[in-house]
Amino acid sequence: MQVRRLAAWTALPLAVTLGLSACGSGGNGGSGKSNPNAAASIQIGEPQHLVPTNTTETSGSQVLAGLFSPLVDYNAQNKPYEVAAQSVASSDNKVWTIKLKDGFTFHNGQKVTSDDYINAWNYGAYAPNGQGGSYFFEKIAGYDDLQSVDPDGDGPKAAPAPKAKAMSGLKKVDDQTFTVTLSQPYIDFKTMLGYTAFYPLPKAAFSAPGVLKDSYEQAPIGQGPFKMKGTWQHDAKIEVERYDAYPAEKPKVHGVEFRIYQQLSAAYADVLGDNLDVIPTIPTENISSAASDLGDRYKTSPMSSFQFLAFPTFDKDFRSPDVRKAISMAIDRDEITKSVFKGSQQPARSFVSPVLPGYRDDTAGAAGQFNPTEAKKLYQAAGGPAKITISYNGDGGHKDWVDATCNQLKANLGVDCVGSAEPKFADLLTKVEKKQPVGLFRMGWVMDYPSMEDYLGPLYSTNGSSNYYGYSNPEFDKLVKEGSAAPTQDEAIKKYQQAEDILAKDMPVIPLRFGQNVYGSSTKVKNVEMDLFQRVNLVKIEAVS
Repeated sequence: MQVRRLAAWTALPLAVTLGLSACGSGGNGGSGKSNPNAAASIQIGEPQHLVPTNTTETSGSQVLAGLFSPLVDYNAQNKPYEVAAQSVASSDNKVWTIKLKDGFTFHNGQKVTSDDYINAWNYGAYAPNGQGGSYFFEKIAGYDDLQSVDPDGDGPKAAPAPKAKAMSGLKKVDDQTFTVTLSQPYIDFKTMLGYTAFYPLPKAAFSAPGVLKDSYEQAPIGQGPFKMKGTWQHDAKIEVERYDAYPAEKPKVHGVEFRIYQQLSAAYADVLGDNLDVIPTIPTENISSAASDLGDRYKTSPMSSFQFLAFPTFDKDFRSPDVRKAISMAIDRDEITKSVFKGSQQPARSFVSPVLPGYRDDTAGAAGQFNPTEAKKLYQAAGGPAKITISYNGDGGHKDWVDATCNQLKANLGVDCVGSAEPKFADLLTKVEKKQPVGLFRMGWVMDYPSMEDYLGPLYSTNGSSNYYGYSNPEFDKLVKEGSAAPTQDEAIKKYQQAEDILAKDMPVIPLRFGQNVYGSSTKVKNVEMDLFQRVNLVKIEAVS
């Protein structure tokens, strides 16, 4: 399942308060008159995919945020409001009626209808399509029939076909209305609909019913404020231009160039030289000087990132929770936050972000506290490995903190520790998916929608979309499901907190840091804003002449 909002770059966590008011967000970066005929350039990493149901990381999500318009988005209080939807309503949290706003068209001129959502969601849920976002449709009735194998199916014996190709819970009412029946009530379903996987797909995306064209991903057709300009230039750039028929708030720039960088330091140098307009994450090594380098073009704002180290629990070296806890106890989060990140991050000792209702401090308990003496005793008693590798993506500015972490593990556990960089985040994820030896591996999460379940379900449940480490605990799974089906927010949060308590006992990952957006811009743009999902607001940004 999907990596969802796994973040490639170093996410710079929220300092202290994690309130919803941004420090220096928005405002004027550049000066001069707005130029609606100019384009802006934004740094990203190479996306894994650009199909909505298979786009599983922040770089791809940033591009799709320009090409598509969500059914709902979120206000400053993290409450959903309708965008492409006219209304999303339910009397029982199980049967939901979605009415679409009139006037939305795809970039090829086709009117957006209920069928375009139903077809896209069925495509994403159908297991043989291998979509990373499949997890998001799990709550819809009939999802299991697109996963489970029919012994008498028509598929080849090596890969029998699922029982169905369409979810029974999706029903068209008319061109502008459809209903979604869930397998059980889910209080946050409307909130969930803001996620990337719930974008529609046009008829032109398919070569046959349920069969996506191979070429679609290279030039996606959406119904958002921007349309593709040319095709995806891999490892170089993706360009989009304003879609004049877009019926909602119009962009202030003519186009956006998403420029793909292998090294964050090169992007920062380009911003300083006015050769790049926005860098969403300032490199760790430049944090100290960024305010003086950029002046009022250096900004911070709240975001939902969570940085952690994951254990391959299927590896015999890391099967023991005591080994995992000992490694966590041997890491001085506070020191690394101070020395490497210059205080721009908040040490994490819990498994969900502080921006969420239901967050509690220090849920990792003793395993989250720095205690080198007890860590070494526990590690030796549990038979931890003599050598530890920490794998990370080399294109994300992670080397300094990984090296600092390794130095602590060497000193505090008496082990050999090395950092191992993969060229790109996609390369690291590919190795992890294939269960190739990577040791501990660096991961970063940005929420898909504002709910504790959005951290607990995908990251830690047995079939979680981003559970790359093979963690499984039936009681944890049960509590998360009970929380999802709870009739009230308070009851849901209680179940989610009980599930989080199990993570503290099993320690499948090591919480490290919570994040905030720390970003910069050139003198050629203004009104640069970033959201809790680590995305630049493409409608608000302006180019200046």
